[in-house]
Amino acid sequence: YRDVVHILYTSSPSQALCASSPKGGAFDKIINFVSNAKASERWHRVSDDGEGEPVKGGDIMPKVLRTLPERGFRRRARAVAVLFCAVCLGLAVRLFFLQVRTDGFYADRAQGQQLRDTVVPADRGRIYSADGLLLAANSSCWTLRASPREMPEEKIALAAHGLAEILALDEAALLEKFSDRCSNDCLLRYRVDRAAADAVRDFCEENSITGIRINQDSKRWYPQGAFLASVLGFTNVDNAGVAGLELKYDDLLTGENGVVLTAVNAWGYTLEQSYETERFPTEGDGLRLTIDSCIQHYLENALSYAVQEHHVAARAVGIVMDVNTGAVLAMSTTPSYDPNEPRVIADTAARNTVEALTGDARKAALQLAQQTQWRNKAVSDLYEPGSVFKLITCAAALDAGAITKHSSFYCGESISVAGTRFHCANHKRHGAQSVTQALENSCNQSFIQIGARLGREAFCDYFAAFGLREPTGIDLPAEPKQSLYYTADRMGPVELASCAFGQSSKISYLEMAAAVCAVVNGGKLMQPYVVSEILAPDGSTIEQLSPVCKRQVLKAETSQTMREMMEAVVLYGGGRNAQIPGYRVGGKSGTSQKLDSADEKARIASFVAVAPIDDPQFLCLVCLDEPHSWTTAGGSLSAPVCAEVLEQTLVYRGVPRATEAPAASTAETAADLPADGDSFDGA
Repeated sequence: YRDVVHILYTSSPSQALCASSPKGGAFDKIINFVSNAKASERWHRVSDDGEGEPVKGGDIMPKVLRTLPERGFRRRARAVAVLFCAVCLGLAVRLFFLQVRTDGFYADRAQGQQLRDTVVPADRGRIYSADGLLLAANSSCWTLRASPREMPEEKIALAAHGLAEILALDEAALLEKFSDRCSNDCLLRYRVDRAAADAVRDFCEENSITGIRINQDSKRWYPQGAFLASVLGFTNVDNAGVAGLELKYDDLLTGENGVVLTAVNAWGYTLEQSYETERFPTEGDGLRLTIDSCIQHYLENALSYAVQEHHVAARAVGIVMDVNTGAVLAMSTTPSYDPNEPRVIADTAARNTVEALTGDARKAALQLAQQTQWRNKAVSDLYEPGSVFKLITCAAALDAGAITKHSSFYCGESISVAGTRFHCANHKRHGAQSVTQALENSCNQSFIQIGARLGREAFCDYFAAFGLREPTGIDLPAEPKQSLYYTADRMGPVELASCAFGQSSKISYLEMAAAVCAVVNGGKLMQPYVVSEILAPDGSTIEQLSPVCKRQVLKAETSQTMREMMEAVVLYGGGRNAQIPGYRVGGKSGTSQKLDSADEKARIASFVAVAPIDDPQFLCLVCLDEPHSWTTAGGSLSAPVCAEVLEQTLVYRGVPRATEAPAASTAETAADLPADGDSFDGA
């Protein structure tokens, strides 16, 4: 076959074209060759190197010429073509990815190398009281930064000396910063006032010092100082909310920062050609609160006086609420602090204690003191409510039908429950008495009997229905996820007895206030709230927040009966110090023992009052934590505070006084009042 190929290969083009002809040319040569080969039986085997080797006969075939490897060539050509196409396709995909899918990435990198952006901080949204008083605003300040690589080398020492003197900084540290010629940015001082910024600007201009940047900034400012501090909270150095409403509504209050873009060269220096573009900052949304500044002033002033007068060691709590909507009209934890300087300990005694320490002990004490003063005790702390809780036990028993208004009980020397003996305060024996009289006298033994008639299952059900197991849902941070209480399966007779008169359970002050609102407002448990409107930067209303009724806890007739009993407590019982001339007031006192305190004599003196009790509008709860006075009774220490706050509130809100007030008790002094019977063992 190779001979045939050879003949075709060596034929001229004209001969090859004639190969298809039956005569002459290459075709004839092939026929003759094949015929001769058959005749002489001369077949040859061709080796791989193209050499012919005779199989039969002795003649040697002439050397066969190598031919083009047509099939292998085609395979290699196809492989190269496929590879080339694959490379082209890969390049095309990569170009598409770079130009279409990631064009913004490389554009941003280019802008980052060519432009310098300066952030213009946005103002936080403003906060107003219900009556329009500005509570939280913004003030201008300046942040000082330096670019050492832009500073003249011969001016570095002068700049370090002059700026250290103006800004009260360490000169050696500044000199070290400025000597780093590779640095393009370093912080000198954060949030200085206008005077300091002007002094730095004048110094740099007089001495031809470049590389110092004075950037305008914004910081939070509280024009009323310590007023409502525990509710408002404060911000950190980055203008982010840390506590209170500033933390709860941080996303809403935070505005959108602006930016100024400036062209720079390859070394980071600002180009002399003027190129700047600016995106203006947008102020955050504002808040209008339910807090009335006048009522808040009434509460803070009265609490401050009580704390000083009775030497309250663990701060005092006061809450004023609208009983029908759940709106918080005033809330205070006293002593407070100045949110403009939140890290300064406001309480003199606590500050002196911290300053007397050194080293790690001082750091730990300072941190504890700061966290304590920032804590909104009215929302975040749990306490034993004491005899104020008897309102809940009484309302639950009346509503469940376990007792009636005319049920009677007997109070002797003591009462034994599963081997544990309980007695009333100062071992008083009240004898036979009705439910109303038991509430007036704050009789422990009677309420132990009421709790037993109600039963632990029903007691726990009403405890939960009044919202005392769960957070109230108020729009303030750091509310406990749950209170400390006994469930029905863990409550024995002794636990039921102590819980019935307000011990062995710990709830928040706000939970107690919200539950008493439900007792007097017709049985509706309202969710407390402090924000009434979301405001746009121009002051227009974006959203109006409405009151939320969580559930119906009591029947309306039960609530009516409880209002009558609470009024009797103020007229004839332990709440006589809460009487207000011309107004009908209902309330209940409490003097709870702090079971988890190392001091066995530690007490919380509390009182809750509602006025007008015949048409409930306002509730005031006052709790003095660990008073050191002539008594610890809530009816003696806290009731006058409630009366003062409520009287001013009623007059301020235009509630008319009655022409004839109900007959009051004949007791003239606090010493004549019955002692509160709400310590754990009645002692």
